[in-house]
Amino acid sequence: MSFTTIAIELAIGYLGLFIITKLLGKGTISQLTPFDFIAAILLGELVGSAVFDSDVKVHHLLFGLFIWFILIYCTEIISQKFKSTRKLLEGDPSIVIRQGKIQREALKKAKLDINQLQHLLRTKDSFSIREVEYAILETDGQLSVMKKSRFASPTVSDLKLPLNSVVLPITLIIDGEVLWDNLKVINKDPEWFEGELKAKSINSYKDVLFADYKPNEGLFIDRFEDTN
Repeated sequence: MSFTTIAIELAIGYLGLFIITKLLGKGTISQLTPFDFIAAILLGELVGSAVFDSDVKVHHLLFGLFIWFILIYCTEIISQKFKSTRKLLEGDPSIVIRQGKIQREALKKAKLDINQLQHLLRTKDSFSIREVEYAILETDGQLSVMKKSRFASPTVSDLKLPLNSVVLPITLIIDGEVLWDNLKVINKDPEWFEGELKAKSINSYKDVLFADYKPNEGLFIDRFEDTN
């Protein structure tokens, strides 16, 4: 295989990857799930084989890139259209610290030990677990941290203000679908929820893109954009 052939195949592979990245969108790249990680390894193997294996021609590379794109694109469409598949394809976030307490079962399920948890906390400028009220392990392996009031920036202690308890907002609607289990968490019933929606001139929860609830602040609602 000549250097010219290698250069051409590398250029085609680079261009193909660039186009696929643009078509799939930034969300897919920034939220790398275990499935995406495996797919990326397979894609790298595909391009590598095309460059260094003389039996693999340019049209083989293009065909492989096309099939890979179709599979990933279809997976994204399925996860968007059918909410029941999201847990299987994307996984669920896990609360690994709740109200300042480490959730050992959640850590065990996520195959995460204390040292790894501390490492992830340090990347969020939390150098002690005692500073953290809530920590959520996201589906892409990143950690989202809510600090306790007195450790927030600027700190409440510095401003000499009374300490307020930290409350985690509870998601109630995603993509027009009510999370009924979360409604039970806040000790509310469907009748209360329907009344709250009607008070905000919303006739159906299917008109709501996202909604969450926070004590003392009530519902936050983001509707679907009007496409008419």
